[in-house]
Amino acid sequence: MPLPSAFDLTGRTALLTGSARGLGLEMARGLAQAGARVVLNGRDPGRLDQAARLLAADGLAVASCPFDVTDAGATSAALESLVEASGPVDILISNVGHRDRRGLDAVTTADLARMVDTHVIAAYRISQYVAQDLIRRGRPGRIINVSSVLGQLARSEDVAYPVAKAGLDGLTRSLAAELGPHDITVNAIAPGSFATETNAALASDPVWQDRLRLRTALGRWGRPEEIAGAAVFLASDSASYITGQIIAVDGGLTATF
Repeated sequence: MPLPSAFDLTGRTALLTGSARGLGLEMARGLAQAGARVVLNGRDPGRLDQAARLLAADGLAVASCPFDVTDAGATSAALESLVEASGPVDILISNVGHRDRRGLDAVTTADLARMVDTHVIAAYRISQYVAQDLIRRGRPGRIINVSSVLGQLARSEDVAYPVAKAGLDGLTRSLAAELGPHDITVNAIAPGSFATETNAALASDPVWQDRLRLRTALGRWGRPEEIAGAAVFLASDSASYITGQIIAVDGGLTATF
């Protein structure tokens, strides 16, 4: 297959959770530019519509599907409506998450449970639905979880997030093993330090800038659009023999001592 064709996603539908802004929106843009019809997801219909208009203004095929991935009933109803209206979801990117930069003295067991529910249980729930639908139809598919380098690393005073992302890494490998016979690949992208809206305060902090200069091979924050290439690759035919992998997009953070 010629290389450009191997990255062509024309005719495929991609659902991206948590894609109204930040890395999710940039991955949606990348998949749409590669030819996919992208479906944006988030809890805020207004913000989703704004993101959809932004992509549509560039001539990209986009729709929105607002629902809360932590709500089992809402997720099931939304996915049933989406599949009935648009056909199967060929590519799923689970990007929903939230951040809690607190340590052992502050994070309660209820806080930890909410973190795991958002990052792991919700990803499992939506992956289960999409995979079972693809299997019934006899179609291949791609599932991509958005993890973090903190799935493999840890930092003092930041206890819950690494726990949740390590769980998501485990889920990625487990689903890859189970869904491989059905030609559904499951991988994860592990971003490092990206200058998104969520990290705006840290991105402007000279201490963090100095830390990244010393700690990463590229010596800088990642630009949000730099996440899109990994998503397009894993969603494409070029990655047809890659599954169960956690791919770091981190400017060399995990490779630099």
